[in-house]
Amino acid sequence: MNAAQDRHANEKTSPTLRKSRWRRLLPWGLGLGLLTAGAVIVHQHWHQRAYYYFSTQAHDADVAGRNVWLPGYRVTIDGKPVKGIDSDLSAIAYDYDHDRLVGVTNAGAMRVVVISKTGELLAEYPIHGFEDVEGIAYMGDGLVAVADERLQQLDIFRLPEQPGQSIEAKDVQFIALDLAPNVHNKGFEGVTYDPLGDRLFVAKERDPMQLLEVSGVRASLAGGKLQVKVKNLTPWLDKRFFGTDISDLHYDTKTGHLLVLSEESRLIVEFDDQGQVVSFRTLLGGAFGELKQNTPQAEGLTMDAEGNLYVVSEPNLFYRFETR
Repeated sequence: MNAAQDRHANEKTSPTLRKSRWRRLLPWGLGLGLLTAGAVIVHQHWHQRAYYYFSTQAHDADVAGRNVWLPGYRVTIDGKPVKGIDSDLSAIAYDYDHDRLVGVTNAGAMRVVVISKTGELLAEYPIHGFEDVEGIAYMGDGLVAVADERLQQLDIFRLPEQPGQSIEAKDVQFIALDLAPNVHNKGFEGVTYDPLGDRLFVAKERDPMQLLEVSGVRASLAGGKLQVKVKNLTPWLDKRFFGTDISDLHYDTKTGHLLVLSEESRLIVEFDDQGQVVSFRTLLGGAFGELKQNTPQAEGLTMDAEGNLYVVSEPNLFYRFETR
């Protein structure tokens, strides 16, 4: 063995040299780890979550009756599969006329479905000629609005009297809001209705996220006089929303507040009527949250008349939350 080979062998086997190398590499490894962690924190808005958690918890005694107050809910039905629905349960709304839930499936044979408040499939209505239905809102007296993601429009129709009857796209009325071309799978995702103010709220999923208020819809349908107004509420999201996408919305008539669901961030955020964040809760599970496991793909959100909160997650999972 020559001198160079001998030095190389000693370097490979010397504990002192190995420790020296690790000392030189350690700062680089720590730096890379901190950069990666920082990127995750910023992307998932964990810093904002921490801020709103501590700022809202400090005032939790003052919010009774004024806010929905999401931290006050506990899960009572945790990820129950809805029998009769195999996949793509992608939205949910509360039918206050019949004290039940309505939803949509958007793959294969698309349909509007009726679900009990404990997660049983009660009825279904096939829908034909629709492109990509992602959201549903109940507007009263059997009238519903669904959000078509690909066409960027709100389709409005009345549920048939008999379960099993089909709904044809050619027969519905619609409002087209083609605000962003070439949306593909990032268009309208959530819709909810304010029956007191006759307002539909509709959200675009992301790239960019958008939030719109469409008022006067029901009055125009009933009176035959078109008086629809569209208001852009996207600044609410730009300033304060800490989710990375929007998958559904719910308007609470008791407080006048808007709940926003983020599937990617596993998060529900409550906005007041001025666009201020007043509470939030996660949909995390295991060691990080209340649920047995993380919601795999939370796509639907609503509340009933008693204030119970419901979430549905693809493929067919049903969650119910009640106040503590």
